[in-house]
Amino acid sequence: MGHKYLMDSNVVIDYLGNKLPPAATTFIDDLVPVVSVVSRIEILGWLGITQKQSDKLSLFINNAFVYPLDEPIILKTIELRQQFKIKTPDAIIAATALINNHTLLSHNSKDFKQIPGLVLVDAFALKS
Repeated sequence: MGHKYLMDSNVVIDYLGNKLPPAATTFIDDLVPVVSVVSRIEILGWLGITQKQSDKLSLFINNAFVYPLDEPIILKTIELRQQFKIKTPDAIIAATALINNHTLLSHNSKDFKQIPGLVLVDAFALKS
């Protein structure tokens, strides 16, 4: 099996909203979509989401692999929160990537860059 990427919520929203650079869009087009349960909540839990947006986002989530919040992820999240100033949703996303040995694809490097062992790729920095 090839290299796996966990997509952060911001990347999914920008991808589906056609806001990513062409190189990033092409890169993501070739991925099996994988997200954390937190991203599922963030993506579908928008205040004021329209039915059209909801349908598009739901279709993406229904075709994605969504990691649940299981015990190893919970324990890693607790560890990250004890060691770093990081919001709980970001800690869960980072823990999900670390526990499952995935590279995190995000446009939010400031919240993740201090976490050792977390491989982070900024979707907006991808080159063709």
